[in-house]
Parts: sequence; structure tokens; C-alpha cells
Amino acid sequence: MDQLQRPSVEAFKVQAKLPVTLVLDNVRSMHNVGSAFRTSDAFALERIVLCGITGTPPHREIEKTALGATQSVAWLHAADTAQAVQQLREEGYRILAVEQAQGSTPLQLFAPAVGQKYALVFGNEVHGVADDVMGLVDACIEIPQSGTKHSLNIAVSIGIVLWDFYTKLHLRVTDSL
Repeated sequence: MDQLQRPSVEAFKVQAKLPVTLVLDNVRSMHNVGSAFRTSDAFALERIVLCGITGTPPHREIEKTALGATQSVAWLHAADTAQAVQQLREEGYRILAVEQAQGSTPLQLFAPAVGQKYALVFGNEVHGVADDVMGLVDACIEIPQSGTKHSLNIAVSIGIVLWDFYTKLHLRVTDSL
């Protein structure tokens, strides 16, 4: 860790965070949840909101892929995703579903605003973001694809979207300093 110049868990908890909260809407796979934690740690997200049936730490299968990130990334559980999204809106977050939907914006064309907080909603592996939650979002972004499959694994999608936000927000801000 010293050679990589990574912060300790204690230092991570108090360092500046990317103004992004990850919302997992009824994600079934504990491995996907663990991957979400690990990726959220990598890009220093504010927190993860685990909704509905989404598993919560401590859990052996989550830890298998999180590799300790459940200790560094703040998280909470909400029984109802729609209520969690409403609460985030009240806290000033712009709510974005990551979903293939009519009128969605391709990820590469979405320009997050510096200074704006974002809540990124990722849905169930089979059913996607729930319809009632889709009715509450401010916008929908999607990852363009050219293959025969209609979707990516949620862990892969989280990685792609968070890298995009990181490069557009964090790196842009630090480059201008």
C-alpha cells in the first residue's frame, strides 16, 4: 500500500469524494454487490445505497469480490428504492438511471456538471431499474453496444459508468488546478 500510495481506510473515509452516490435497485448477485463496493472505493464515491433485496455486508459472497471495500465505502440499506431516490433528490442529487430506455442519452454524450451531485441507479440483473423508479429519474443514460447481447453485467456497467464520471468530473477538476 505504501508503494502504491493508497490511503488507509481511515484516510479514505475523510478524503474528498466524487459527488456520486450509487443506488442498487434489487440487485440479486452478492458478487455484483461486492464488485460495486470495490469499484466505488477505486473512484472514491460518496456512498452506496443498497435497496430492496440487494444484499448487505457483512456477507461472505460480497466480501469475496469487495476485498475489504465494505470497510472503506459508506453504505446504507433502504427497503424501498423509490423512497431512497426521493430522499436523494431532497438532498440535492440529480437522479440518473443507467438503463436502456427510449430517450436515453449515450454515456459518451452525457456531460456531468462540476458541482452537481449525482445518484446513479443500477437495476436488477434481469428486470433492470424498476418502472416506479424510472418514473422518478431526471434522466437516463446508457452504454452504447454493438454486439448481439442486449446488456452488460451490472458490475461491468458500474465500472464503465463510474470511470466515465471520474474522468469527466474528477480529472477535469484536478487538471484545472
